[in-house]
Amino acid sequence: MVSTLGVAVVGFGWMGRVHTQAYARVPHHFPQLSLRPELIAVADEVPGRAEEAAGRYGFATAARDWREVAADPRVEAVSIAAPNFLHREIGVAMAEAGKHIWIEKPVGLTTEDARAVADAMAKTGVQGTVGFNYRNAPAVAAARELIASGEIGDVTHVRIRLFSDYAAHPEGALTWRYERERGGSGVLGDLASHGVDLARHLLGEIASLAADTAVFVPERARPTGATAGHTRSAGGALGPVENEDYVSCLLRFASGARGVLEACRVSVGEQNNYGFEIHGTKGAVFWDFRRMGELGVSRGTSYQDQPVSTLYVGPGHGEFGAFQPGSANAMGYDDLKVIEAHHFLRSVAEGTAYGATLDDAVHSAAALDAMARSAENGTWVSPGRAARDV
Repeated sequence: MVSTLGVAVVGFGWMGRVHTQAYARVPHHFPQLSLRPELIAVADEVPGRAEEAAGRYGFATAARDWREVAADPRVEAVSIAAPNFLHREIGVAMAEAGKHIWIEKPVGLTTEDARAVADAMAKTGVQGTVGFNYRNAPAVAAARELIASGEIGDVTHVRIRLFSDYAAHPEGALTWRYERERGGSGVLGDLASHGVDLARHLLGEIASLAADTAVFVPERARPTGATAGHTRSAGGALGPVENEDYVSCLLRFASGARGVLEACRVSVGEQNNYGFEIHGTKGAVFWDFRRMGELGVSRGTSYQDQPVSTLYVGPGHGEFGAFQPGSANAMGYDDLKVIEAHHFLRSVAEGTAYGATLDDAVHSAAALDAMARSAENGTWVSPGRAARDV
């Protein structure tokens, strides 16, 4: 039996649109799902943005204030795609109102913020999914299976990279993303959070880390109007960039494996260069998000001069079969968010968590806070204490 679930989207920039489109698509890719999302409300503080979204996508109600969504009894689940500094307030309020939450990462500005949302959800028993979308790639699922099966032996070391140029232009506007009060960390929360989630998803807990950060574009022009995404602004008053453009981090995993995580938002010549190389005692796996359906695999008994072959993912890997009938057919970024929407709705339908959870968000936030402390103190830091309080 199929029933409907009243959903709302709070914050309708690019990510709010991606969530909305995922809701629309999920019944087509996952027809076995017992819940069908119904678009009830959209909220955004920018004048006219919510009304435009309602007209384009069919939301029944448009609002400027997210509190109207929290008070709406028709809304049973909420996507939170507002700026980071609002995540804690909105997430706690929605959980206390008994609404299930699909929330973008990072969940707030600190570990305490993420834990506050997790605690509010635990008290009311609502379900929650977090936007760590890269773990949803079928090739990542294939890599996880290979690692767990022991086909590459014991993992010895890993390199995770997240390089982008979205903030490289010197005319990039000084939006909330570059402010400590509203954005919190910079590339730590934006890109390195994905790297931490991939590390934990594939290799287990991080025991300790040592990090270094830098700001390479120290000033930007303040925007003169509403912004969305990564807007340029020339001629406005200059203000300081308060959070980091770059982070490099050494990782020690509980398993004994070693790692390097590196992320940068101002890498000229790099567009979404996200991926990993994971080496084991018998082999290795390699993944590049820009070639999302391919996984480089080295396995066998040669050790020295052992070749690398390309595995083209297919219906047997992750959720690939919900989108394409045969191997090597391409998938895209938005497909990963459809998988995430499926995890969220399935969690609500079955009362059991699927996909990335608020627990994952707290652990990721603890690692990011540890990186910030390490960069400031120049020491190795364990993220475990903060995470254990989940």
